[in-house]
Amino acid sequence: MNNFLIIFHNIWNAKELRKKIIITLSFLLVYRFGAYIPIPGINPLGIVDFMKSMNSGSKGLMQILSSFTGGAFNRASILALGIMPYISASIIIQLMCIVIPYLQKIQRDGESGKRHINFITRWLTVGICLIQAPLYLISLTKKFSPINDSSSSDLLSNTYLLNINTFYGKILFWTIGIIILTSGTMFTMWLGDKITDEGIGNGISLIIMSGIIVRFPDSIIKEIYNKLNIGNGGMIILFFEFLLWLIVILFCIVIIQSIRKIPIQYVSHYKSLGLSAKLIHKRHQYIPLKMTAAGVMPIIFSQAIMLFPLTFFNYVNNEKIKNFFYLFQDVYGLWYNLAFSILVIIFTFFYTAITIPVNQIADDLKRNGGHIPKIKPGKETVEYIDSILSKITLPGAILLAIIAILPSIIFRMGITQNFSLFYGGTSLLIVVGVTLDLIQQVNIYLLNYYYDDLMMIKNRNNR
Repeated sequence: MNNFLIIFHNIWNAKELRKKIIITLSFLLVYRFGAYIPIPGINPLGIVDFMKSMNSGSKGLMQILSSFTGGAFNRASILALGIMPYISASIIIQLMCIVIPYLQKIQRDGESGKRHINFITRWLTVGICLIQAPLYLISLTKKFSPINDSSSSDLLSNTYLLNINTFYGKILFWTIGIIILTSGTMFTMWLGDKITDEGIGNGISLIIMSGIIVRFPDSIIKEIYNKLNIGNGGMIILFFEFLLWLIVILFCIVIIQSIRKIPIQYVSHYKSLGLSAKLIHKRHQYIPLKMTAAGVMPIIFSQAIMLFPLTFFNYVNNEKIKNFFYLFQDVYGLWYNLAFSILVIIFTFFYTAITIPVNQIADDLKRNGGHIPKIKPGKETVEYIDSILSKITLPGAILLAIIAILPSIIFRMGITQNFSLFYGGTSLLIVVGVTLDLIQQVNIYLLNYYYDDLMMIKNRNNR
Protein backbone atom coordinates (compact mmCIF):
# COMPACT_ATOMS: atom_id res chain seq x y z
CA MET A 1 0.00 0.00 0.00
CA ASN A 2 2.88 2.35 0.85
CA ASN A 3 4.47 1.70 -2.54
CA PHE A 4 1.20 2.57 -4.26
CA LEU A 5 0.94 5.86 -2.36
CA ILE A 6 4.56 6.69 -3.19
CA ILE A 7 3.96 6.01 -6.90
CA PHE A 8 0.78 8.12 -6.83
CA HIS A 9 2.69 10.93 -5.10
CA ASN A 10 5.45 10.77 -7.72
CA ILE A 11 2.91 10.88 -10.54
CA TRP A 12 1.16 13.88 -9.01
CA ASN A 13 4.45 15.75 -8.60
CA ALA A 14 5.37 15.21 -12.27
CA LYS A 15 3.50 18.19 -13.74
CA GLU A 16 3.62 17.06 -17.38
CA LEU A 17 2.52 13.52 -16.55
CA ARG A 18 -0.28 14.80 -14.30
CA LYS A 19 -1.53 17.02 -17.11
CA LYS A 20 -1.50 14.15 -19.61
CA ILE A 21 -3.43 11.87 -17.24
CA ILE A 22 -6.09 14.55 -16.60
CA ILE A 23 -6.48 15.16 -20.35
CA THR A 24 -6.79 11.41 -20.98
CA LEU A 25 -9.45 10.96 -18.28
CA SER A 26 -11.36 14.00 -19.56
CA PHE A 27 -11.58 12.65 -23.12
CA LEU A 28 -12.58 9.21 -21.84
CA LEU A 29 -15.32 10.86 -19.76
CA VAL A 30 -16.63 12.59 -22.90
CA TYR A 31 -16.72 9.22 -24.67
CA ARG A 32 -18.58 7.60 -21.77
CA PHE A 33 -21.14 10.44 -21.82
CA GLY A 34 -21.75 9.93 -25.56
CA ALA A 35 -22.33 6.20 -25.02
CA TYR A 36 -25.60 7.03 -23.19
CA ILE A 37 -27.13 9.33 -25.84
CA PRO A 38 -29.66 7.30 -27.93
CA ILE A 39 -30.25 7.64 -31.66
CA PRO A 40 -33.29 9.85 -32.41
CA GLY A 41 -36.39 7.68 -32.82
CA ILE A 42 -35.07 4.86 -30.59
CA ASN A 43 -36.83 4.16 -27.30
CA PRO A 44 -34.19 3.26 -24.64
CA LEU A 45 -36.73 1.24 -22.66
CA GLY A 46 -37.49 -0.79 -25.77
CA ILE A 47 -33.79 -1.68 -26.07
CA VAL A 48 -33.90 -3.25 -22.60
CA ASP A 49 -36.91 -5.39 -23.57
CA PHE A 50 -35.23 -6.26 -26.86
CA MET A 51 -32.14 -7.60 -25.03
CA LYS A 52 -34.26 -9.55 -22.54
CA SER A 53 -36.14 -11.28 -25.38
CA MET A 54 -32.91 -12.77 -26.82
CA ASN A 55 -31.72 -16.28 -25.99
CA SER A 56 -28.56 -16.76 -23.90
CA GLY A 57 -26.34 -17.59 -26.88
CA SER A 58 -27.33 -14.56 -28.95
CA LYS A 59 -27.27 -12.37 -25.86
CA GLY A 60 -23.73 -13.55 -25.14
CA LEU A 61 -22.66 -12.54 -28.63
CA MET A 62 -24.31 -9.15 -28.19
CA GLN A 63 -22.41 -8.75 -24.90
CA ILE A 64 -19.13 -9.48 -26.69
CA LEU A 65 -19.90 -6.86 -29.34
CA SER A 66 -21.05 -4.40 -26.70
CA SER A 67 -17.84 -4.84 -24.70
CA PHE A 68 -15.90 -2.90 -27.35
CA THR A 69 -18.26 0.09 -27.06
CA GLY A 70 -18.87 0.20 -23.32
CA GLY A 71 -22.52 -0.79 -23.70
CA ALA A 72 -23.23 1.77 -26.44
CA PHE A 73 -24.01 -1.05 -28.88
CA ASN A 74 -26.74 -2.43 -26.62
CA ARG A 75 -28.18 1.02 -25.89
CA ALA A 76 -28.52 2.02 -29.57
CA SER A 77 -26.33 5.00 -28.74
CA ILE A 78 -24.96 7.55 -31.19
CA LEU A 79 -21.58 5.84 -30.54
CA ALA A 80 -23.02 2.34 -31.04
CA LEU A 81 -20.52 1.37 -33.78
CA GLY A 82 -17.67 2.59 -31.60
CA ILE A 83 -14.16 2.23 -32.94
CA MET A 84 -14.71 -1.20 -34.55
CA PRO A 85 -15.13 0.14 -38.13
CA TYR A 86 -11.72 1.81 -37.81
CA ILE A 87 -10.16 -1.43 -36.54
CA SER A 88 -11.74 -3.33 -39.44
CA ALA A 89 -10.42 -0.75 -41.91
CA SER A 90 -6.93 -0.97 -40.38
CA ILE A 91 -6.93 -4.75 -40.72
CA ILE A 92 -8.09 -4.55 -44.36
CA ILE A 93 -5.39 -1.97 -45.19
CA GLN A 94 -2.71 -4.13 -43.56
CA LEU A 95 -3.75 -7.07 -45.71
CA MET A 96 -3.93 -4.90 -48.84
CA CYS A 97 -0.41 -3.59 -48.21
CA ILE A 98 0.83 -7.15 -48.69
CA VAL A 99 -1.10 -7.76 -51.91
CA ILE A 100 -1.06 -4.35 -53.67
CA PRO A 101 2.42 -3.12 -54.78
CA TYR A 102 1.29 0.54 -54.78
CA LEU A 103 0.42 0.40 -51.08
CA GLN A 104 3.69 -1.45 -50.36
CA LYS A 105 5.58 1.42 -51.95
CA ILE A 106 3.65 4.01 -49.93
CA GLN A 107 4.28 2.06 -46.74
CA ARG A 108 8.05 2.25 -47.30
CA ASP A 109 8.00 6.07 -47.65
CA GLY A 110 8.55 6.66 -43.94
CA GLU A 111 6.49 9.26 -42.10
CA SER A 112 4.81 10.65 -45.23
CA GLY A 113 3.82 7.13 -46.28
CA LYS A 114 2.41 6.49 -42.82
CA ARG A 115 0.25 9.64 -43.08
CA HIS A 116 -0.95 8.57 -46.54
CA ILE A 117 -1.88 5.09 -45.30
CA ASN A 118 -3.67 6.65 -42.33
CA PHE A 119 -5.62 8.93 -44.71
CA ILE A 120 -6.73 5.93 -46.80
CA THR A 121 -7.68 4.04 -43.64
CA ARG A 122 -9.94 6.86 -42.46
CA TRP A 123 -11.82 7.04 -45.75
CA LEU A 124 -12.21 3.27 -45.72
CA THR A 125 -13.59 3.60 -42.18
CA VAL A 126 -16.29 5.95 -43.50
CA GLY A 127 -17.16 3.38 -46.19
CA ILE A 128 -17.42 0.58 -43.63
CA CYS A 129 -19.61 2.77 -41.40
CA LEU A 130 -21.99 3.42 -44.33
CA ILE A 131 -22.38 -0.37 -44.61
CA GLN A 132 -22.49 -1.27 -40.91
CA ALA A 133 -24.82 1.59 -39.85
CA PRO A 134 -27.84 0.47 -41.96
CA LEU A 135 -27.16 -3.19 -41.03
CA TYR A 136 -27.19 -2.21 -37.37
CA LEU A 137 -30.46 -0.30 -37.76
CA ILE A 138 -31.98 -3.25 -39.66
CA SER A 139 -30.99 -5.64 -36.85
CA LEU A 140 -32.71 -3.35 -34.34
CA THR A 141 -35.90 -2.68 -36.30
CA LYS A 142 -36.47 -6.03 -38.03
CA LYS A 143 -38.81 -7.43 -35.38
CA PHE A 144 -40.49 -4.13 -34.58
CA SER A 145 -42.79 -1.80 -36.45
CA PRO A 146 -43.13 1.95 -35.80
CA ILE A 147 -45.46 2.71 -32.94
CA ASN A 148 -46.95 5.78 -31.30
CA ASP A 149 -45.79 7.44 -28.14
CA SER A 150 -48.26 5.59 -25.90
CA SER A 151 -46.18 2.40 -25.81
CA SER A 152 -43.01 2.43 -23.74
CA SER A 153 -41.98 -1.18 -24.31
CA ASP A 154 -41.39 -1.10 -28.07
CA LEU A 155 -38.11 -0.25 -29.71
CA LEU A 156 -39.11 2.69 -31.92
CA SER A 157 -40.87 5.85 -30.80
CA ASN A 158 -41.84 9.23 -32.20
CA THR A 159 -40.02 12.39 -31.20
CA TYR A 160 -40.99 16.02 -31.46
CA LEU A 161 -39.39 16.42 -34.90
CA LEU A 162 -39.44 12.81 -36.08
CA ASN A 163 -42.73 10.99 -36.78
CA ILE A 164 -41.67 7.50 -37.81
CA ASN A 165 -45.24 6.44 -38.55
CA THR A 166 -45.10 8.33 -41.85
CA PHE A 167 -43.19 7.48 -45.03
CA TYR A 168 -41.07 10.62 -44.86
CA GLY A 169 -40.53 10.03 -41.16
CA LYS A 170 -39.07 6.58 -41.90
CA ILE A 171 -36.74 8.01 -44.56
CA LEU A 172 -35.66 10.75 -42.15
CA PHE A 173 -35.10 8.17 -39.37
CA TRP A 174 -32.82 6.04 -41.55
CA THR A 175 -30.94 9.04 -42.95
CA ILE A 176 -30.36 10.59 -39.55
CA GLY A 177 -29.47 7.22 -38.03
CA ILE A 178 -26.81 6.41 -40.66
CA ILE A 179 -25.31 9.92 -40.49
CA ILE A 180 -25.22 9.94 -36.68
CA LEU A 181 -23.70 6.45 -36.39
CA THR A 182 -21.01 7.30 -38.97
CA SER A 183 -20.30 10.63 -37.26
CA GLY A 184 -20.12 8.85 -33.91
CA THR A 185 -17.36 6.58 -35.16
CA MET A 186 -15.42 9.52 -36.65
CA PHE A 187 -15.81 11.41 -33.37
CA THR A 188 -14.51 8.40 -31.46
CA MET A 189 -11.50 8.26 -33.80
CA TRP A 190 -10.86 11.96 -33.14
CA LEU A 191 -10.98 11.37 -29.38
CA GLY A 192 -8.51 8.50 -29.76
CA ASP A 193 -6.11 10.70 -31.76
CA LYS A 194 -6.35 13.51 -29.19
CA ILE A 195 -5.58 11.09 -26.35
CA THR A 196 -2.57 9.74 -28.24
CA ASP A 197 -1.25 13.24 -29.04
CA GLU A 198 -2.00 15.11 -25.82
CA GLY A 199 -2.65 12.37 -23.26
CA ILE A 200 -0.85 9.20 -22.30
CA GLY A 201 -1.05 5.80 -23.95
CA ASN A 202 -2.63 4.71 -27.22
CA GLY A 203 -5.98 6.50 -27.50
CA ILE A 204 -7.80 3.83 -29.51
CA SER A 205 -6.70 1.07 -27.11
CA LEU A 206 -7.69 3.13 -24.07
CA ILE A 207 -11.16 3.81 -25.51
CA ILE A 208 -11.70 0.10 -26.08
CA MET A 209 -10.39 -0.73 -22.59
CA SER A 210 -12.61 1.91 -20.98
CA GLY A 211 -15.64 0.31 -22.63
CA ILE A 212 -14.62 -3.07 -21.22
CA ILE A 213 -13.72 -1.85 -17.72
CA VAL A 214 -16.95 0.12 -17.24
CA ARG A 215 -18.94 -3.15 -17.26
CA PHE A 216 -16.74 -4.76 -14.62
CA PRO A 217 -18.33 -3.32 -11.39
CA ASP A 218 -21.84 -4.38 -12.47
CA SER A 219 -20.54 -7.86 -13.37
CA ILE A 220 -18.86 -8.25 -9.97
CA ILE A 221 -21.97 -7.11 -8.07
CA LYS A 222 -24.22 -9.51 -9.98
CA GLU A 223 -21.81 -12.39 -9.40
CA ILE A 224 -21.58 -11.70 -5.65
CA TYR A 225 -25.36 -11.35 -5.39
CA ASN A 226 -25.85 -14.60 -7.31
CA LYS A 227 -23.50 -16.54 -5.03
CA LEU A 228 -24.94 -15.06 -1.83
CA ASN A 229 -28.35 -16.40 -2.82
CA ILE A 230 -26.94 -19.94 -2.90
CA GLY A 231 -26.42 -20.07 0.86
CA ASN A 232 -23.49 -20.94 3.10
CA GLY A 233 -21.41 -22.46 0.30
CA GLY A 234 -21.73 -19.39 -1.87
CA MET A 235 -18.86 -17.45 -0.27
CA ILE A 236 -16.49 -20.41 -0.63
CA ILE A 237 -17.39 -20.77 -4.32
CA LEU A 238 -16.94 -17.02 -4.76
CA PHE A 239 -13.48 -17.20 -3.17
CA PHE A 240 -12.36 -19.92 -5.57
CA GLU A 241 -13.85 -18.02 -8.52
CA PHE A 242 -11.75 -14.94 -7.72
CA LEU A 243 -8.70 -17.12 -7.12
CA LEU A 244 -9.19 -18.74 -10.53
CA TRP A 245 -9.70 -15.30 -12.09
CA LEU A 246 -6.38 -14.05 -10.68
CA ILE A 247 -4.63 -17.15 -12.01
CA VAL A 248 -6.09 -16.50 -15.48
CA ILE A 249 -4.87 -12.88 -15.34
CA LEU A 250 -1.35 -14.02 -14.40
CA PHE A 251 -1.54 -16.57 -17.21
CA CYS A 252 -2.43 -13.82 -19.70
CA ILE A 253 0.42 -11.61 -18.44
CA VAL A 254 2.92 -14.44 -18.89
CA ILE A 255 1.67 -15.13 -22.43
CA ILE A 256 1.78 -11.45 -23.44
CA GLN A 257 5.25 -10.88 -21.94
CA SER A 258 6.85 -14.15 -23.14
CA ILE A 259 9.59 -13.63 -25.73
CA ARG A 260 12.25 -15.76 -27.38
CA LYS A 261 15.59 -13.97 -27.60
CA ILE A 262 17.73 -14.71 -30.66
CA PRO A 263 21.29 -13.53 -29.91
CA ILE A 264 22.98 -11.38 -32.55
CA GLN A 265 26.39 -9.78 -32.84
CA TYR A 266 27.30 -6.43 -34.41
CA VAL A 267 30.87 -5.74 -35.41
CA SER A 268 31.73 -2.31 -34.01
CA HIS A 269 35.11 -1.61 -35.58
CA TYR A 270 38.40 -3.14 -36.65
CA LYS A 271 41.97 -2.16 -35.84
CA SER A 272 44.44 -2.41 -38.68
CA LEU A 273 47.66 -4.30 -37.91
CA GLY A 274 49.72 -4.27 -41.09
CA LEU A 275 48.10 -6.55 -43.66
CA SER A 276 45.72 -8.06 -41.18
CA ALA A 277 42.77 -6.71 -39.27
CA LYS A 278 41.97 -7.55 -35.72
CA LEU A 279 38.48 -7.37 -34.28
CA ILE A 280 38.69 -5.44 -31.05
CA HIS A 281 35.02 -5.16 -30.04
CA LYS A 282 31.66 -6.78 -30.64
CA ARG A 283 28.25 -5.59 -29.45
CA HIS A 284 26.02 -8.41 -28.27
CA GLN A 285 22.27 -7.86 -28.71
CA TYR A 286 19.24 -9.98 -29.45
CA ILE A 287 16.08 -10.12 -31.58
CA PRO A 288 12.99 -10.41 -29.32
CA LEU A 289 10.32 -12.65 -30.86
CA LYS A 290 7.07 -12.63 -28.90
CA MET A 291 5.22 -15.88 -28.44
CA THR A 292 1.97 -14.04 -29.22
CA ALA A 293 3.25 -11.51 -31.76
CA ALA A 294 -0.22 -11.31 -33.32
CA GLY A 295 -1.75 -10.04 -30.05
CA VAL A 296 -5.56 -10.04 -29.95
CA MET A 297 -5.96 -9.68 -33.73
CA PRO A 298 -6.54 -13.41 -34.36
CA ILE A 299 -9.41 -13.38 -31.86
CA ILE A 300 -10.91 -10.23 -33.41
CA PHE A 301 -10.58 -11.75 -36.90
CA SER A 302 -12.21 -14.98 -35.76
CA GLN A 303 -15.07 -13.22 -33.97
CA ALA A 304 -15.76 -11.17 -37.10
CA ILE A 305 -16.11 -14.37 -39.14
CA MET A 306 -18.25 -16.05 -36.49
CA LEU A 307 -20.66 -13.11 -36.75
CA PHE A 308 -21.74 -14.18 -40.24
CA PRO A 309 -24.10 -17.00 -39.11
CA LEU A 310 -25.88 -14.61 -36.72
CA THR A 311 -26.03 -11.78 -39.28
CA PHE A 312 -27.41 -13.79 -42.21
CA PHE A 313 -29.50 -16.40 -40.32
CA ASN A 314 -32.80 -14.54 -40.84
CA TYR A 315 -32.05 -13.82 -44.53
CA VAL A 316 -31.43 -17.42 -45.62
CA ASN A 317 -34.38 -19.42 -46.96
CA ASN A 318 -32.60 -22.73 -47.55
CA GLU A 319 -33.37 -24.97 -44.55
CA LYS A 320 -30.08 -26.92 -44.71
CA ILE A 321 -28.00 -23.75 -44.70
CA LYS A 322 -30.23 -22.28 -41.99
CA ASN A 323 -29.77 -25.37 -39.79
CA PHE A 324 -26.00 -25.16 -40.37
CA PHE A 325 -25.94 -21.49 -39.34
CA TYR A 326 -28.05 -22.33 -36.29
CA LEU A 327 -25.22 -24.52 -34.92
CA PHE A 328 -22.99 -21.46 -34.60
CA GLN A 329 -25.50 -19.06 -33.03
CA ASP A 330 -24.85 -20.13 -29.45
CA VAL A 331 -21.52 -18.60 -28.33
CA TYR A 332 -21.47 -21.07 -25.44
CA GLY A 333 -22.14 -24.09 -27.64
CA LEU A 334 -19.65 -26.80 -28.68
CA TRP A 335 -19.66 -26.12 -32.43
CA TYR A 336 -19.21 -22.37 -32.06
CA ASN A 337 -16.23 -22.74 -29.72
CA LEU A 338 -14.65 -25.54 -31.76
CA ALA A 339 -14.80 -23.46 -34.95
CA PHE A 340 -13.73 -20.36 -33.04
CA SER A 341 -10.61 -22.01 -31.58
CA ILE A 342 -9.57 -23.44 -34.97
CA LEU A 343 -9.94 -20.01 -36.59
CA VAL A 344 -7.86 -18.41 -33.80
CA ILE A 345 -5.01 -20.86 -34.40
CA ILE A 346 -5.12 -20.35 -38.18
CA PHE A 347 -5.23 -16.54 -37.94
CA THR A 348 -2.43 -16.49 -35.35
CA PHE A 349 -0.07 -18.11 -37.86
CA PHE A 350 -1.39 -15.92 -40.68
CA TYR A 351 -1.16 -12.61 -38.81
CA THR A 352 2.27 -13.46 -37.38
CA ALA A 353 3.54 -14.17 -40.89
CA ILE A 354 2.38 -10.79 -42.23
CA THR A 355 3.45 -8.70 -39.24
CA ILE A 356 6.97 -10.10 -38.76
CA PRO A 357 8.97 -9.60 -42.00
CA VAL A 358 11.58 -12.33 -41.62
CA ASN A 359 13.31 -11.48 -44.92
CA GLN A 360 13.54 -7.81 -44.00
CA ILE A 361 15.01 -8.65 -40.57
CA ALA A 362 17.70 -10.79 -42.22
CA ASP A 363 18.47 -8.05 -44.78
CA ASP A 364 18.73 -5.38 -42.08
CA LEU A 365 21.09 -7.56 -40.05
CA LYS A 366 23.33 -8.13 -43.06
CA ARG A 367 23.29 -4.46 -44.07
CA ASN A 368 24.21 -3.26 -40.55
CA GLY A 369 27.00 -5.77 -40.05
CA GLY A 370 25.06 -8.04 -37.73
CA HIS A 371 24.76 -11.82 -37.70
CA ILE A 372 23.42 -14.67 -35.59
CA PRO A 373 26.27 -16.71 -34.09
CA LYS A 374 27.02 -19.89 -36.09
CA ILE A 375 24.41 -18.90 -38.72
CA LYS A 376 25.45 -17.53 -42.09
CA PRO A 377 23.87 -14.22 -43.21
CA GLY A 378 21.22 -14.29 -45.91
CA LYS A 379 19.12 -17.34 -46.66
CA GLU A 380 20.26 -19.38 -43.64
CA THR A 381 19.38 -16.51 -41.31
CA VAL A 382 15.90 -16.28 -42.84
CA GLU A 383 15.35 -20.04 -42.42
CA TYR A 384 16.67 -19.99 -38.84
CA ILE A 385 14.46 -17.09 -37.71
CA ASP A 386 11.44 -18.56 -39.52
CA SER A 387 11.91 -21.97 -37.87
CA ILE A 388 12.12 -20.44 -34.38
CA LEU A 389 9.10 -18.25 -35.10
CA SER A 390 7.07 -21.29 -36.17
CA LYS A 391 8.07 -23.22 -33.04
CA ILE A 392 7.03 -20.46 -30.63
CA THR A 393 3.90 -19.46 -32.59
CA LEU A 394 2.34 -22.94 -32.31
CA PRO A 395 2.10 -22.98 -28.48
CA GLY A 396 1.20 -19.28 -28.57
CA ALA A 397 -1.68 -19.99 -30.99
CA ILE A 398 -2.97 -22.87 -28.85
CA LEU A 399 -2.81 -20.77 -25.67
CA LEU A 400 -4.63 -17.91 -27.42
CA ALA A 401 -7.34 -20.35 -28.52
CA ILE A 402 -7.71 -21.59 -24.93
CA ILE A 403 -8.03 -18.00 -23.65
CA ALA A 404 -10.53 -17.21 -26.45
CA ILE A 405 -12.94 -20.01 -25.47
CA LEU A 406 -12.32 -19.76 -21.71
CA PRO A 407 -15.34 -17.48 -21.06
CA SER A 408 -17.65 -20.13 -22.55
CA ILE A 409 -16.12 -22.84 -20.36
CA ILE A 410 -16.38 -20.65 -17.26
CA PHE A 411 -20.02 -19.82 -18.06
CA ARG A 412 -20.84 -23.53 -18.28
CA MET A 413 -19.32 -23.95 -14.80
CA GLY A 414 -22.03 -21.70 -13.32
CA ILE A 415 -20.50 -18.21 -13.38
CA THR A 416 -22.78 -15.40 -14.51
CA GLN A 417 -22.70 -14.39 -18.16
CA ASN A 418 -21.26 -10.89 -17.68
CA PHE A 419 -18.51 -11.92 -15.28
CA SER A 420 -17.50 -14.91 -17.43
CA LEU A 421 -16.43 -12.51 -20.22
CA PHE A 422 -13.64 -11.25 -17.93
CA TYR A 423 -12.15 -14.74 -17.62
CA GLY A 424 -10.52 -14.58 -21.02
CA GLY A 425 -11.23 -13.73 -24.63
CA THR A 426 -10.54 -10.39 -26.24
CA SER A 427 -11.74 -8.41 -23.21
CA LEU A 428 -9.17 -9.71 -20.75
CA LEU A 429 -6.30 -9.70 -23.25
CA ILE A 430 -6.99 -6.07 -24.21
CA VAL A 431 -7.24 -4.94 -20.58
CA VAL A 432 -4.03 -6.75 -19.57
CA GLY A 433 -2.10 -5.64 -22.67
CA VAL A 434 -3.17 -1.96 -22.47
CA THR A 435 -2.55 -1.84 -18.70
CA LEU A 436 0.98 -3.23 -19.09
CA ASP A 437 1.70 -0.70 -21.87
CA LEU A 438 0.29 2.14 -19.76
CA ILE A 439 2.40 1.16 -16.73
CA GLN A 440 5.49 1.07 -18.93
CA GLN A 441 4.81 4.57 -20.33
CA VAL A 442 4.15 6.01 -16.85
CA ASN A 443 7.44 4.51 -15.61
CA ILE A 444 9.30 6.04 -18.56
CA TYR A 445 7.83 9.49 -17.82
CA LEU A 446 8.72 9.19 -14.13
CA LEU A 447 12.23 8.02 -14.96
CA ASN A 448 12.82 10.93 -17.34
CA TYR A 449 11.30 13.42 -14.89
CA TYR A 450 13.42 12.42 -11.90
CA TYR A 451 16.50 11.90 -14.07
CA ASP A 452 16.23 15.50 -15.30
CA ASP A 453 15.85 16.72 -11.70
CA LEU A 454 18.92 14.76 -10.59
CA MET A 455 20.97 16.15 -13.48
CA MET A 456 19.91 19.72 -12.59
CA ILE A 457 20.96 19.18 -8.98
CA LYS A 458 24.26 17.67 -10.09
CA ASN A 459 25.01 20.59 -12.42
CA ARG A 460 24.14 23.06 -9.68
CA ASN A 461 26.51 21.33 -7.26
CA ASN A 462 29.32 21.28 -9.84
CA ARG A 463 29.10 25.06 -10.16
